[in-house]
Amino acid sequence: MERIIIFSPHPDDETLGCGGIIAKNVKEGNQVFVVFMTDGRYALTEAGIVSYPDPLKMHEIRRVEAFKALGKLGVRTENIFFLDIEDKTLKRHEKRARDIVRKILKDINPSQIYFPQEMEYHVDHVVTNRIVKEAAKSLGLIIERYRYAIAWKHPFNLLMYTVGKRAFYRFMSKILNSQLICIDISNYISLKINAIKEYKVTLLPFKLNKPLRLSHLSRFTENKERFFV
Repeated sequence: MERIIIFSPHPDDETLGCGGIIAKNVKEGNQVFVVFMTDGRYALTEAGIVSYPDPLKMHEIRRVEAFKALGKLGVRTENIFFLDIEDKTLKRHEKRARDIVRKILKDINPSQIYFPQEMEYHVDHVVTNRIVKEAAKSLGLIIERYRYAIAWKHPFNLLMYTVGKRAFYRFMSKILNSQLICIDISNYISLKINAIKEYKVTLLPFKLNKPLRLSHLSRFTENKERFFV
């Protein structure tokens, strides 16, 4: 039985980037742990919705949604960790977060870790990448490291639509000096989609008052997940 840790900057990143991998490993009998680096309280303000719910309420909502989504994927409640650092302030609390991540890595001693790639748009994703790499390096652990992509920073976020998906990932593999791994999750895609649907408030702003649409999430609902290693 292997132990695997998913590091997620905000609730929903773990399911979007690694939902299939999570479900696959749980089904195979491996222990999966998920670490949420921030509380994601500003998800709706980033989308231009500022009236309701307020950030403190969003903190609570995102935690509940995370438990429900990971429950769909089979992750045990006791294997879910929340650092509860305020959204967008991870850099300010980087040392404390790194100390906590270091302790988690040391205690669990995983064989694999998953975390965001370094060319992400959101600062919390970039800092999560740095924290995890530095914590693992300081421990000298031999760990397979898989980096997933949620939202590329500019101008890479536009490049995929101009050169095509295959050429884009080939190019980014060179930029990141990494091998691109595609893992078949077709046997688990229904579980992943059901987990995504648990993020009702954050992945589809409630104000639209419509059922969750997956069209704008098509990149995350394919039958494979991509990682840079």
